[in-house]
Amino acid sequence: MSSLLKVDNAIKIKVDAFRERITSEAEDLVASFFPKKLLELDHFLRDPIINIADLKEIHSEINLTVPDPVLLPNLHDGRVAQNDKKRKLEDGDGQDKVTGTKVFVMPGGMLKSNGSLVDLIEKVKPEIRTLIEKCNTVKMWVQLLIPRIEDGNNFGVSIQEETVAELRTVEGEAASYLDQISRYYITRAKLVSKIAKYPHVEDYRRTVTEIDEKEYISLKIIVSELRNQYVTLHDMILKNIEKIKRPRSSNTEALY
Repeated sequence: MSSLLKVDNAIKIKVDAFRERITSEAEDLVASFFPKKLLELDHFLRDPIINIADLKEIHSEINLTVPDPVLLPNLHDGRVAQNDKKRKLEDGDGQDKVTGTKVFVMPGGMLKSNGSLVDLIEKVKPEIRTLIEKCNTVKMWVQLLIPRIEDGNNFGVSIQEETVAELRTVEGEAASYLDQISRYYITRAKLVSKIAKYPHVEDYRRTVTEIDEKEYISLKIIVSELRNQYVTLHDMILKNIEKIKRPRSSNTEALY
């Protein structure tokens, strides 16, 4: 191999040290960290903060007062109003003429987020990030264990590839949880902006409440999924650890 590709000895030593470090970290993650983390998340799922029965407790008051109605002048002449209406219909612009209240500044200052959900999100997000990082380390370890491509005796290699695929799937699902949290903030912000512009429409206020309740339920499901993923990965790797670490048998006679 050295005759086909010359590798600097100093670099090779550093690469080998990196491989050893990844191996040590990954084996410790599977043997110790994964079971501890799944027990920790299982305990978190019994915490009162994530088991609120009455979802009204997580509602957040939106301090935007409804302004008094304003009578618009110059609308007493029914004939003028009728002509204006006719002109709008002819121009085809009648559907887009409804404008809300112009918002220059909030009377009560900045509108706060839902404090209860923000606190819960700040506890869940580090768990999501931890799962992504640890899965990446274990995935790298398994990939480094995959031997060179050969004909036959590849059953162990297929197990390694399936393990890598499962780790990659878990990474993707965990990343989607972060996207879900971002979408919640964006959606809620748009709804609150609608409330500020159309304070007389009650449905916008009710929709914010529904969004908050949905996010609370989703966060509990996320924590449950994180726990389940640790359980699944720990169980899968332990059951196949022999084939993962030694994908090809050294004794070829065992094949016959």
